[in-house]
Amino acid sequence: MTGINRRSFMGAFAAGIAAPAALSGRARAEAQASPQDAEEKKQPEWEQYTDKKLRVGLVGYGFCKFSAEFYFQNHPNVEIAAVSDLFPDRCAELAKKVKCEKTYPSLEEMVKDDSIDTIFCATDAPSHARHAILCLEHGKNVCHSVPVFYGNPEDGDKLFETVKKNRGLKYAMFETSVFHADLYAMERIYRAGGFGRIIYSEGEYDHTKAPGQPPYPSYKDWRKNGVPIWYPTHATAYYVGVTHKSFVDVSAQGIMPFTENPVPNANGNVFTGEAALLHTSEGGLSRMMCCCAYGRYLEAGRVRGEIGGFDATYCSLEEAFTGTTDGVNIVKGLGDSIYRPALPPGVDGGGHGGSHGHLCADFVDAILKDREPRVGIVDALNMTVPGYYAHLSALRDGELMKIPQYQL
Repeated sequence: MTGINRRSFMGAFAAGIAAPAALSGRARAEAQASPQDAEEKKQPEWEQYTDKKLRVGLVGYGFCKFSAEFYFQNHPNVEIAAVSDLFPDRCAELAKKVKCEKTYPSLEEMVKDDSIDTIFCATDAPSHARHAILCLEHGKNVCHSVPVFYGNPEDGDKLFETVKKNRGLKYAMFETSVFHADLYAMERIYRAGGFGRIIYSEGEYDHTKAPGQPPYPSYKDWRKNGVPIWYPTHATAYYVGVTHKSFVDVSAQGIMPFTENPVPNANGNVFTGEAALLHTSEGGLSRMMCCCAYGRYLEAGRVRGEIGGFDATYCSLEEAFTGTTDGVNIVKGLGDSIYRPALPPGVDGGGHGGSHGHLCADFVDAILKDREPRVGIVDALNMTVPGYYAHLSALRDGELMKIPQYQL
């Protein structure tokens, strides 16, 4: 086996494939960061190719304030046409933040505005699918925060059918892991054949907090009454986002509280974390987990394939790939394409491993160029749906559950 070590990468620098210098020194215990923050080789400056501006509506300004944290208001090809939140004080705060004068009391009112062509829904997780459907049915391009649905797979199926009926519009789920520096590189390497088929993969979404600590505030307490692995996409992206393939079945276990007589929440859940083993559509095996306990905050993952593997969780990107001579040569041949592209002026990488600005720029570009966004409906469902069936399996002591498959 041949590894791409520091010396070989530094030698490759002269040939045009320099690696990022180092990972961030310390993971943060907030969803605004990940261990994949990295100093990447600076890409050529972003070039504006059209003066067209999308008229974008921003919806939702709750605890995470995400509707203003993906930098739509700073994109040269975007005009913020209106903002909305169900709470008037939040709506006013959002309007001030993005310098927008027009407001609506609800998404239901905003979608009636024919001057708006695109809407970003940073709303509560249980409403994502319903809100996206509403936007599409009113002729709007739509993107939303993760996941597709929260505990109700029928919502995902309805959204899938709505996207199919509105193929002239663009839909995206803003899964942040796909624009982590490491996953972005993995996807490019996989596409070029640098891993071969993925034999084994892992993904983790682990919060640093004491078991039983109250969750973050949320609309109608959806977080308090949730299930750990119903929010799986930061982890499952480390297979689906790399390969654009799916999981076919799952066996999972839940982690019980270390207390006597735990009290179930409104959805009957007592698990503080869940771990799943899943078979993949290309015949491999994957482990995905969501957990709240002390330890390093992680939105992380790794892959091991037939001719190469990649793991940058605790090392620099320059040390992350190990493979056969064929695998190494494929990676070297990719050059700078393994690095995330430059962002428009004023658009920052932002939170979740520097992914926020990239998701915004990708969606705007997809609309303007009439191409598919990075995470379309099939990948979005393939990241979300396995969590629902993983929880069912955990409730049945690891019973193997089949996972529905989606194809446009």
